[in-house]
Amino acid sequence: MSGLHRSSSATSKNGLPPQELLDDLCSRFVLNVPKEDQQSFERILFLVEYAHWFYEDNSVEKNPSLKSFNLKEFTSLLFNNCDVLRPYVAHIDDIFKDFTSYKVRVPVTGAIILDETYERCILVKGWKGSSWSFPRGKKNKDEEDHTCAIREVLEETGFDVSKFLNNKEYIEVIFGQQRVRLYIIAGVKDDTAFAPLTKKEISEITWQRLDDLQPASNDVISRGVTGLKLYMVAPFLASLKEWISAHPPPIAPKPDMPSKAICMWKAKNSSIGSCTGSTMIAEGQQTKPGSDVHPLDTGPGRSFRNFSFDTSSILQAMESAFSA
Repeated sequence: MSGLHRSSSATSKNGLPPQELLDDLCSRFVLNVPKEDQQSFERILFLVEYAHWFYEDNSVEKNPSLKSFNLKEFTSLLFNNCDVLRPYVAHIDDIFKDFTSYKVRVPVTGAIILDETYERCILVKGWKGSSWSFPRGKKNKDEEDHTCAIREVLEETGFDVSKFLNNKEYIEVIFGQQRVRLYIIAGVKDDTAFAPLTKKEISEITWQRLDDLQPASNDVISRGVTGLKLYMVAPFLASLKEWISAHPPPIAPKPDMPSKAICMWKAKNSSIGSCTGSTMIAEGQQTKPGSDVHPLDTGPGRSFRNFSFDTSSILQAMESAFSA
């Protein structure tokens, strides 16, 4: 990975980012954070991951000549080009290995979103993978379980579950050293608008029939009866079935509902989001007016993946400083 080191500030012909951009990423995402987030390599690597998301979703998107990196390559690039991180380049393999091991121990929370008949649930498919899962994600430092679930579901589906969430209604499963808690969000209308708020993380969102996700098992990776590849779904199904048996749905099953999955959203012009074998409802757009999609929280603790610089005010400030 040492071949990624470069000292020139000019944009390279092979697409490596200029030094000014790397300095900016290091400054904004690593240096200018609370001191407690700089006390361990695990926390620092999370910050590097935020910088990686920003680089891929903003820098590369605006300048296609820039090279795209996976997280390990980007970590090496930033360590080699950031003064405060460069002394640890010799240990970067061990640092990254420890980080990946640490990540699988971070608790995960999310939601099982059920429709009004309790016959269908929302599943999301990752941007690059082929597996489907319940919307969920890792907790931030000191974040409450239910707060993480609300944030992650909002980011991945554009749907705010805060008004539906009951702190006591959840299913929890331990995968190795990782705790995964999914809150049961029941009675959501099947025409609710869904669209992810993060870029290049989710490729498709569908209502899937619970009967098609069977059988229940302890397998992290499984196949539904239709062949659908599932991730962290099967271990929750037995407990979910018990919960449904004890809670009558708001409305009776609809005999006219499509027998196939209902695709609510897919990435526009993307072969990844193909809605294969599904009834198509939306393609790269909302199924209802935008007022039904709650805006992402902009308060403390919001995700860096949705961070956006106010470039106009920055340029004005720079111009004023140089003209003074």
